Amino acid sequence: MSKITLTIDGQTVQVEAGTTVLEAARELGIKIPTLCYHPELSLHGSCRICVVENLDNGRLLASCVAPVADGMNISTRSPRVRKARKMNLELLLANHPDDCLGCDRSGNCELQTLTYEMGISRNDVERFAGEKRDLPIDDVGPSLKREPNKCILCGRCVRVCAEVQGLNALEFTGRGFNSVVSTAFDLPQNEINCSNCGQCVVVCPVGALTEVSEIERVWEALADPEKYVVVQTAPAIQVSIGEEFGLEPGSVVTGKLVAALRRLGFDRVFSTEFSADLTILEEGNEFIGRIKGNKNLPHITSCCPGWIKYAEHNYPDLLNHLSTAKSPQQMFSAITKTYYAEKIGVDPANIFTVSVMPCTAKKFEKVREEHRDSGFQDTDAVLTTRELARMIKEVGIDFLNLPDEEYDEIMGDVTGAATIFGTTGGVTEAALRTVKEVLTGEPLERLELGFMGIKETEVEIAGRTYNIAVVSGLNNAAKLLDEVRAGTSKYDWIEVMACPHGCIGGGGQPIPMTEETKIKRTQGLASIDKSNTIRKSHENPDIIRLYKEFLGEPLSGKAHDLLHTSYQARSKN
Repeated sequence: MSKITLTIDGQTVQVEAGTTVLEAARELGIKIPTLCYHPELSLHGSCRICVVENLDNGRLLASCVAPVADGMNISTRSPRVRKARKMNLELLLANHPDDCLGCDRSGNCELQTLTYEMGISRNDVERFAGEKRDLPIDDVGPSLKREPNKCILCGRCVRVCAEVQGLNALEFTGRGFNSVVSTAFDLPQNEINCSNCGQCVVVCPVGALTEVSEIERVWEALADPEKYVVVQTAPAIQVSIGEEFGLEPGSVVTGKLVAALRRLGFDRVFSTEFSADLTILEEGNEFIGRIKGNKNLPHITSCCPGWIKYAEHNYPDLLNHLSTAKSPQQMFSAITKTYYAEKIGVDPANIFTVSVMPCTAKKFEKVREEHRDSGFQDTDAVLTTRELARMIKEVGIDFLNLPDEEYDEIMGDVTGAATIFGTTGGVTEAALRTVKEVLTGEPLERLELGFMGIKETEVEIAGRTYNIAVVSGLNNAAKLLDEVRAGTSKYDWIEVMACPHGCIGGGGQPIPMTEETKIKRTQGLASIDKSNTIRKSHENPDIIRLYKEFLGEPLSGKAHDLLHTSYQARSKN
């Protein structure tokens, strides 16, 4: 491509044709404020916070969408630019609720940060005072909460839902003052074709979209002397929660996480990696059975609840391809209220199970009617990474200076295979480590499948070559599912994760979340896997004991009753 030379704030830069002014400025280390812009989404140019001045003609340009031109002379800090940015921001603030103190995003809100950085005062905002929107909050579902009065119409949620997830569950409606981002027919979130993935929450710059909080429910359980409160932590939490306390993404804080949970008052602290190993035993053997019977192939993974709900809405004809194995969260809870309750002599009616997840869709998964196989609701409450961090901060726990502690026993052994569940490709590699060794006695070589998008590989096991696909992001998944539906798919195994990069990029993870952040979290999980002395699920001593003492063998009658599930076709609209 041809090169373009331009000047920004007196500095000359040469960039490729088609580059935006915003991108060119960043190459020079010049920061231009943005709100509607997001590096992983299409350009929008609606908020006009990023305006710059073309000194050649005096025009104000939205730098996030304005292409560079040869010889262009740009100012990012002229009096006209500063005045325009402040006025645009003041207009947004004039229609925004004045409730920062009670907002979930206070202290981590892009609008709030820009207000401070631009020196905007209450008097500045009050000059535009007038009627404000008074729209109802949508918090009737178990996963996501929409507060449309806080929406600044940046369109990030609309674009991520359409471009990354392919669902178009959110859209602009109305005009002018009455413009709002809403669902089809303004239905509650839990009544539409929504995967509950929470990617809209991750990209929202303000508090218009958040998870439905279960913090108070958990506090109540911890304060109840009749409740025996057991908590499980997903693999991805140990490399992400440190960000909430100022650590670099990918920092491994497993021991401090365990210590913090004990100080919060949980009776027992476990890792979901235990039941991730259990999932591998069940799903791996299920895959072997399908291979031998040449039935319901390709086998499609089932551990991601956002993906499951998406499939139920959009591909109900393919549900027989999904593994019947429950997710690790649901397996853990079912085993806790049966096997573990029996081992420790506690009435399962008094056990309150909490999971800490990187995922907002887990909140929906826990209330599914299929997940009561223990005789109770298997999982009682789900906290996102962000919610747990708020609880730790609320009671003044000094997270960074906590000693490292170990998970509790009986269900405490975990493997490296379980750890890599937290990133795209991890489920596949973990499963194939066991499948290959069960069928051949030979170890599986490292597959290196973690990434965003669609990736395929071939694995030879016992003289047969298996075609494997790994996909993250539901829009990407649709491409493979259309092939399965058309009967043209060549794959034997397909892993689907709803969120980009898998659980490390989940909708419940710390915000902001960049591509670099997700890569560092993936590297953190890989380091745990490499340092683990046991790296194959079928070698986990606690899993071996569980089958010997309680389940019998993988896919046994008891295992099927407690660890497997069914799905339901849902309306596409």
